[in-house]
Amino acid sequence: MNRLRIAEIFGPTIQGEGAVIGVPTVFVRAGGCDYRCSWCDSLHAVDSKFRHDWKPMTAADIFAEIEHLSGGVPLALSLSGGNPAIQDFSQLIALGQAKGYRFVMETQGSIAQNWFSELSTLILSPKPPSSGETVDWAKFDDCITQAKQAETVMKIVIFDVADYNWAREVATRYPDLPLYLQPGNHTPPPLEAEDAEDAEINMEGIMNRYEWLIDKTLGDHWYSPTILPQLHVLVWGNKRGV
Repeated sequence: MNRLRIAEIFGPTIQGEGAVIGVPTVFVRAGGCDYRCSWCDSLHAVDSKFRHDWKPMTAADIFAEIEHLSGGVPLALSLSGGNPAIQDFSQLIALGQAKGYRFVMETQGSIAQNWFSELSTLILSPKPPSSGETVDWAKFDDCITQAKQAETVMKIVIFDVADYNWAREVATRYPDLPLYLQPGNHTPPPLEAEDAEDAEINMEGIMNRYEWLIDKTLGDHWYSPTILPQLHVLVWGNKRGV
């Protein structure tokens, strides 16, 4: 089996955002990303300077840890990162599905893989202007095509008015994708992975942005998105492994 670069495996905890918020989940966080978002809150799984902390694991190794953490109970499994689409998770998905686990993956939509069709849910999270990244919509469309029968939804993080206006344009472009909006994490963790869980959270700032996003969306009579906070940030801040 090929070896996958894994930044961390943890859980069970609850999914903190998006289409499956609140669902008991085991997380597999892949190492490596093709983006460098300005407000990234998981640089320990993104920046190559942390690559020596990523563990090379076979799909069998990963699934053994998943079964250990879940006690063999087939929970939801979240593939996150970084960008998990960089690597081939098809073998892990096959192992898990054979035991009744279902797979949810979030990616920015920059790399399409044919194994997306084996997912239960594909969460596409195109990055808004505040990220400093530019979306390649042709590649994004390829991800939707590869998902096939998998439930596909879209999640956009909002930091400011420019992000909000951009999200409205994107929603018009993809009217058939269920859309989730969430306010951005007000205070990203420091760059040093070992200090990430010590980052101070401006909870008032986060909640003010959430209130603003609700008021702005409803005030514009834009009723199609589901507007959610990052639940895990409200409960645990930037602490890793929850």
